[in-house]
Amino acid sequence: MLEDRTTAAPHPAEWPAAYPHGYAVVDVETTGLARDDRIISAAVYRLDARGEVEDHWYTTVNPERDPGPVWIHGLTTEMLEGAPLFQDIAEEFTARLDGRVLVAHNAVFDWQMIAREYARAEREAPVRQRLCTIALSKELRLPLPNHKLESLAAHFGVVQQRAHHALDDARVLAEAFRPSLRAAAAGGLRLPLHECRPLTEWNDRPAPRIGQQPGGYGGYSGYRPGSWRPSRKRPACPYPNPGRYEEGKPLKQGMRVAFSGDTSVDRELLEDRAVEAGLHIATSLSRLTSLLVTNDPDSGTSKVVKARQYGTPVVDEAAFGQLLRDVTAADE
Repeated sequence: MLEDRTTAAPHPAEWPAAYPHGYAVVDVETTGLARDDRIISAAVYRLDARGEVEDHWYTTVNPERDPGPVWIHGLTTEMLEGAPLFQDIAEEFTARLDGRVLVAHNAVFDWQMIAREYARAEREAPVRQRLCTIALSKELRLPLPNHKLESLAAHFGVVQQRAHHALDDARVLAEAFRPSLRAAAAGGLRLPLHECRPLTEWNDRPAPRIGQQPGGYGGYSGYRPGSWRPSRKRPACPYPNPGRYEEGKPLKQGMRVAFSGDTSVDRELLEDRAVEAGLHIATSLSRLTSLLVTNDPDSGTSKVVKARQYGTPVVDEAAFGQLLRDVTAADE
């Protein structure tokens, strides 16, 4: 029996009317953390409006490439060879997600991996909102030592059986989410919901195929326990920074542009177009940043917060797309 250490469920009449009508608690295991990495297993626990479990589903997925850090997720090439491709399970996945808020621990990561898989399959993920349980635990001010799933589970007395197994991680999260949701409802808390924009344009890069990687753990030399992937390197922008963007005027070559949150066009594809136009891509936001592009200006991301502090201009993706059509030369 799960011990509810927060609060009992509010009376039905006291449940916030604005809360979602259903949730899909999701966990995916992947070949890695980069944009060209693939999902190798996925689990979904469907919950009703009050967080009670309706059903659950789990599948492995053939990534058509090396499985990556086997020492973490335990899924080997041999185990995945007979698994369905993502496009083969996309319809069932859609049925599990449709009409529900996606709930995940570090939801940005799970959502981005899911959105990319749907884009590769030339389909659209049926998710319009997500909720991160890390953000919710912060809103609830839970006394956690850190923001790991195991700490959230321990706080609510949920026992993990197989860490980094998608089905068990989703179960653990579902059981920890229910008392969190009740606590939020009892306190009249506004849930930290964020809009999800499915990818509408995707440009895949060649990925390593199964059996083609010599050496390394499990045949993949690119991964080692505790290793980090290098960030994508771009050539230095050849133009000086002309300063901040001014509303009603065109962008100018050399302007420093930062991005935050989901975009309907794959982020790297959008960044490539900005670089081709002569703009500088800023990975962080500072007083020198010319413009912040975000579809969620009310979010509490560090870039949005800093943009408010510095008075950095903010536009959405659609407006930025229009501005990219007419970027002024640096010498004009």
